[in-house]
Amino acid sequence: MLTALSGCTVPVDAVAGLAVTADGHLLGVMLVCGHHIDGATVYVADPDPDREVTAGAWTASHPLTEGVTTWPLDTPSAGWTTTTPLRPLAARTTYVLYGWTKDNSWSSTSVEFTLPDRAALRPGTVLYDRVTEDSESTVTVPLTEFKSTACADD
Repeated sequence: MLTALSGCTVPVDAVAGLAVTADGHLLGVMLVCGHHIDGATVYVADPDPDREVTAGAWTASHPLTEGVTTWPLDTPSAGWTTTTPLRPLAARTTYVLYGWTKDNSWSSTSVEFTLPDRAALRPGTVLYDRVTEDSESTVTVPLTEFKSTACADD
């Protein structure tokens, strides 16, 4: 299980990822390992956290519970409220997707991505940050592998 507690961070109990549909639409992917997630945000990565800009944000109609959920990032979706529509993605920009709860009780791992990362995605695969005891790396794996292993990657 991914649960992690440290200092001032929100405990992690979900894994965020990216996927694409057969027609190329970008999907958010959230694998909740045991508790819940209320929404997700994409922001522009910046070394200065005070300068991070929200590029898109979504709130789930009901808390996401254990298991995997996907939703389109660029179009409205049943079960989701778009609180900040996704901005057009820009070249030479790094984005970060992560999940959160309204009360800061839980969060997800985040996944960084760029336009080339997005272009390399194929339907049925998920891009995510695999975190193990010894390392962290961004990987693209089949959705079935993501579902069966991502929560156990600690």
